[in-house]
Amino acid sequence: MKTKKIVLPDSELPRQWYNIVADMPNRPLPMLHPGTKEPVSKELMNRIFVEELVDQEFSTERWIDIPERVQDIYRIWRCTPLVRATELEKALGLSDGVKIYFKNESVSPAGSHKPNSAVPQAYYAAKQGLHRMTTETGGGQWGSAMSMAAEMFGLDLRVYMVKVSYNQKPYRKLMMNTWGADVFASPSDTTDAGRAALAADPNDGGSLGTAISEAVEMVLKNEDARYCLGSVMNHVSMHQTIIGEEVLRQFEMVGDYPDVVIGCFGGGSNFGGIAYPFLRENLTKGRKTRLIAAEPTSCPKLTRGEFQYDFGDLAGLTPLIPMYTLGHDFHPADIHAGGLRYHGAGTVASQLLRDGLFEAVDIDQVESLAAGVLFAKTEGIIPAPESTHAIRAAILEAERAMEEGVSKTIVFNLSGHGMIDLYAYELYLSGSLKNIALSDAEIAKTTSTLEKLIR
Repeated sequence: MKTKKIVLPDSELPRQWYNIVADMPNRPLPMLHPGTKEPVSKELMNRIFVEELVDQEFSTERWIDIPERVQDIYRIWRCTPLVRATELEKALGLSDGVKIYFKNESVSPAGSHKPNSAVPQAYYAAKQGLHRMTTETGGGQWGSAMSMAAEMFGLDLRVYMVKVSYNQKPYRKLMMNTWGADVFASPSDTTDAGRAALAADPNDGGSLGTAISEAVEMVLKNEDARYCLGSVMNHVSMHQTIIGEEVLRQFEMVGDYPDVVIGCFGGGSNFGGIAYPFLRENLTKGRKTRLIAAEPTSCPKLTRGEFQYDFGDLAGLTPLIPMYTLGHDFHPADIHAGGLRYHGAGTVASQLLRDGLFEAVDIDQVESLAAGVLFAKTEGIIPAPESTHAIRAAILEAERAMEEGVSKTIVFNLSGHGMIDLYAYELYLSGSLKNIALSDAEIAKTTSTLEKLIR
């Protein structure tokens, strides 16, 4: 009989986060001060971020201990199940040698993988004696998770939510409000960055770059506030590696091991969370697991972007970050996978891709939603629009294995459920959802303006 669901006992839960920087063949380039072009200091970063998170960001240690209080909260939903997608396999007509598993991160209280980093970020902020935090959110998953975590640790939280998602997903806003956060549609009239965006285009649907500018601006104007980020930075991906560390142990329990590991890609934390522990096995033990990042065709920084220093936000308030980017003034289309509408990739992920240590594919939104519907009909879970990109990539890998007549074990990260993202499914089921393609000229319009600091 096939094992359907694999869950670790409490005694086997990871007690440390993994830092991929310790094992990288080439360390990432430093972030730079936009004025001096010198590497940014911890002191500068401490003005924006919580101090202990800055220490983690600069760390080259392989393992970071998970605080006991954070472990206690993790146990509310962790270990998350590793599930053999047997019904999906049947629907695809796969042979016994082609297997699909998924890591179900949708079982967290906020419905996604995001609390894995939100909880420690709130913990460290409270430990530092802070009381106010600001953040941005694209599709609302990060904002929801951070709102929950902030309430747990008695923090006031202000969230700038990308306006198109704010309008498409009102129940995400209500989740945040229920946990006590103040939520603003971005661009808003509460910041200089927001007002400038609205002046340029009163109908601006927003972007993560704009929302980050607004959140960072509020921190720079308030000494007692700090900014928290849900992706891109290495400390965020580090917190998410609890996903991959669990998956390693879960596969060991059933005597299997993946040939392919897949995660959708916005800024990189969800992908890194499941993939980096397996990359460690490749780098240190000679394993050959393929790692695949699935991004939207309409925001293809990994597959069509340029590796260059760029700002992490629209207004240029962040340090210059070495990243695969479409340009910080790239305005992504209003796709429904709001968490993937970011112009750049994190520093660590960008260096790893540059070194050829993982692959990237772009997925159209109609095909991704079709995969999401198939997954819902077979496995019973309606996935978040972001996660459907990983599902589609997994299906393509399985179909390719069948065509080639080879055995293959595939695992993808189901980063969240879509129960509050049903508007995207309504458009898909009505035939109104459209694919969005970018011409080379459209991409060059924003990448050509980048200062060429990397030759």
